[in-house]
Amino acid sequence: MSLIQSARMNGYDPYAYLKDVLMRLPTQRASEIEQLLAHQWMSV
Repeated sequence: MSLIQSARMNGYDPYAYLKDVLMRLPTQRASEIEQLLAHQWMSV
């Protein structure tokens, strides 16, 4: 399953999801990386 499809299945705008994840990825702690998965994602 693609990231775009995963975002859609969870009711998110794929563009907003990918933009947020790519912006947060460089500073996200490795222990908290699962927060960026579509089924756990919460935009700030």
